[in-house]
Amino acid sequence: MKTQLERARVGEITPQMEEAARYDDVCPEFIREGVAKGNIVLYGNPHRTSRVVGIGKGLRTKVNASIGTSPDIVDIDMEVEKARTAEKYGADTLMELSTGGDLREIRKRVLESISLTVGTVPLYQAAIETTRKKGSVVDMDPEFLFDIIEEQAQEGIGFMAIHCGVNLLVLERLKKQGYRFGGLVSRGGAFLTAWIEHNKKENPLYEQIDRLVDIMKRHDVILSLGNGLRAGAIHDSTDRAQIQELIINCEIAEYAQSRGVQTIVEGPGHIPIDEIEANVILQKRLSNNAPFYMLGPITTDIAPGYDHISAAIGAALSSMHGADFICYVTPPEHLALPTVEDVREGVMAARVAVHVGDMVKLKDKVKDADMKMSIARRDLDWETQYSTAISEERAREIRKSRPPMDGDTCTMCGKLCSLKTVRGYYQSYLEKSRKKSVAAL
Repeated sequence: MKTQLERARVGEITPQMEEAARYDDVCPEFIREGVAKGNIVLYGNPHRTSRVVGIGKGLRTKVNASIGTSPDIVDIDMEVEKARTAEKYGADTLMELSTGGDLREIRKRVLESISLTVGTVPLYQAAIETTRKKGSVVDMDPEFLFDIIEEQAQEGIGFMAIHCGVNLLVLERLKKQGYRFGGLVSRGGAFLTAWIEHNKKENPLYEQIDRLVDIMKRHDVILSLGNGLRAGAIHDSTDRAQIQELIINCEIAEYAQSRGVQTIVEGPGHIPIDEIEANVILQKRLSNNAPFYMLGPITTDIAPGYDHISAAIGAALSSMHGADFICYVTPPEHLALPTVEDVREGVMAARVAVHVGDMVKLKDKVKDADMKMSIARRDLDWETQYSTAISEERAREIRKSRPPMDGDTCTMCGKLCSLKTVRGYYQSYLEKSRKKSVAAL
């Protein structure tokens, strides 16, 4: 079976490419060409029917929502509801990252409950099951890890975050720079670091890269090269360990693409806003424009409870500068396992952020909705305002909760509405403006 990348390279436009083209309102040939170059990825695993979106150059920035149990809270029904909520409120993909309970059953239930493309970190399952059986992640058998990767690919997982770049060289860089202010915050990165340091061996995912690529190719799974050394504090951002891992991941991305495997390169987690553009430029340059997956990014360390806002700032700038894929952040980041409502808030914050970024990155292609909203507000056309809003449900909910005495207005201004006050004086100009607006749209 040929992968989407291999089929694109021989000029074939697949049904998945056509679906991705409809989602972004571009022509199928644009998608095919982007996939062939390694600049766009899309779902190709034949084991599960999934909604397909394109991620990459020239397309709208996509939003991923992450869910999953923890050792402290295992509620499968809640995780299923989180998955459905993420889909309902517009997440483009979902990552199932459970670390507590029956991991296979949780993944099965989630896959059955939604149509989104689902990603995982297979290392989580391998590490957790090893710890349950043997007492520590350092006792993990590499054979077991590869078995888990194969198993999840057969279930229809669309993309996998694989921490190939956490290797002996990267850890040497980490030691030489004196470790970090924020420590290691990637679970996958920490698991592998502990395994490497304890066993004094190379990362098997790096050492046996051909074996990994063979699995990805066999099931057409997108290889998302995990950022295991991402900064968990802004004072650690763009340090030598992170950049060393990025170099390795970009080399692997190029190699995997040469073998017909679609790849994504993952980016930093905590980063001050003045370093975002440099990180995007560096990743794009080193990877030959492979899709860039930014994890947040969180732009200050002092906002627990409001990290979704901090991340939205980072996501908007990341999107503007060319990032292709954003992992949302929820309000309880660093504090607690997210609830269903937290998932909704995280998805909506990220969606607003990437739209703001795409207004610069893609310009008029995404600005039309903003003009439509402006005209509807000027004309006090509430139904059009609702239908144009990024969340019609939320807009209706808020206005209905505080109904105005004058149905044309809202309770912010009521009868003192500025738009209504001057509208009569400019009626003749409004007609000209409407015609101009219709032509523009």
